[in-house]
Amino acid sequence: MDQLLNDFSPGLFFMLLIILLVLIFLMVKFAWKPIMNALNEREDGIKSALEEAENARKEMQNLQADNERLLQEARAERDAMLKEAREIKEKIVADAKEQSIIEGDKIIAQAQATIESEKKAAVADIKNQVANLSVEIAEKVIKEQLSNNDKQLKLVEDMVGDIKLN
Repeated sequence: MDQLLNDFSPGLFFMLLIILLVLIFLMVKFAWKPIMNALNEREDGIKSALEEAENARKEMQNLQADNERLLQEARAERDAMLKEAREIKEKIVADAKEQSIIEGDKIIAQAQATIESEKKAAVADIKNQVANLSVEIAEKVIKEQLSNNDKQLKLVEDMVGDIKLN
C-alpha cells in the first residue's frame, strides 16, 4: 500500500476521475433510463403475472365451487329421480294389486252368480220332477180308485157333499 501512495500521480488521478465521471454521465444518459425502464417493465410484468395468477386462482376456486354446486345439484336431481321412480313403482304395484283384487272379486262374484243360477235351475228342475212324479202318482191313485163304478159314485157324492158344505 505504501508503494501505491509513493507512485501516486495527481494528473493521472484527475484523468481517471474525469473518465469515471464521463463514464457515469454516459451511463446515466444512455444506459440508466433503458435499464430502469427494463427493470420497471420487468417489475410490471411480474406484478401483472402475479395478478393474473391470483385471478386464475380465484377463477379456479369459482370453477371448483361451480363444479361442486353442479355436482350437488346433479346428485339431488338423481336422488329425486330415484325417489320418483320408486314412488311410481310402488304406485304401479299398488294399482296392480288393487286391480287384481277387483278382478278377483269380479270373478268370485261371477262364480257365485253362476253357482246361484245353477242352484236355482237345479231346484226348479227338482221341483218339476217332483211335480211330474206327484202327478203320475196321483194319476195312478185316481185310476185305481176310479176303476170301480161303486167307488166313482161314492167319490162324486163326497165331492157334491163337500160343495154343499162350503
